[in-house]
Amino acid sequence: MLELIYLQELLLYLGLGALAGLMAGLLGVGGGLLIVPVLLWAFELLGFPYQVLMHLAVGTSLATIVVTSLSSILAHNRRGAVRWELVRQLAPGILLGAWIGALVADWMSGDWLRRVFPLFALFVGTRMLLGLRVRVGRDLPGRVGFWGAGGVIGAVSALVGIGGGSLTVPFLHASGVDMRQAVASSSACGLPIALAGATGFVWTGWADPGLPSGSTGYVYWPAFAGIVLTSMLLAPVGARLAHSLPVQALQRVFALLLLGVGLKLLLA
Repeated sequence: MLELIYLQELLLYLGLGALAGLMAGLLGVGGGLLIVPVLLWAFELLGFPYQVLMHLAVGTSLATIVVTSLSSILAHNRRGAVRWELVRQLAPGILLGAWIGALVADWMSGDWLRRVFPLFALFVGTRMLLGLRVRVGRDLPGRVGFWGAGGVIGAVSALVGIGGGSLTVPFLHASGVDMRQAVASSSACGLPIALAGATGFVWTGWADPGLPSGSTGYVYWPAFAGIVLTSMLLAPVGARLAHSLPVQALQRVFALLLLGVGLKLLLA
């Protein structure tokens, strides 16, 4: 019976990783926004202590993004689309912001953290469903502007367990960066967000007595391993399908999914 439970748990993580990787490659967003709510549900079924559920879901999501973002960076960099000078200017603010986000998340109770994520999911879902676009043409900000934007992006992303694409891409595109370069540079920014955020969640959760076996701080390694294995394989497939499938229609479907998840978590 115990072996069956472990098998079902593994299949769930593998399936989640495949879906997250596919959506991330196909639509450019979706990794953490899918991983966090599904992990929250899975951890509840496994009977993990309530007070660590959300922290564990967010921390584990950030840890998976460390690995999967590397695959995305390599793919975009081969095409010469990453604006590394922009990534370097955003990185200091992102690293500091992600650390602050992890500290704020540790300070917040699980109930409060469960309200922040659905509000962000509702924001992203609404923007995707309505097809809202930022206005292009503003000049790139100076160093202070980059550091400030990076700090906000890093803090919010670490707080909700995402790679930051839904924030970084609009910021860069509004600053006059070509959309393909904005997406590629955003994928590179996801690595420092995930590294700093995941490290912060490991550190802040290190001595939490409610952590399940297999965890280091607020990172649950069995879920990490299953998700990373399939997400890395499926992300390139999603990128190829983006050239042949009706992406706008899929964005609307994904937006409705985010709205449904956000409302369910908010009203739970």
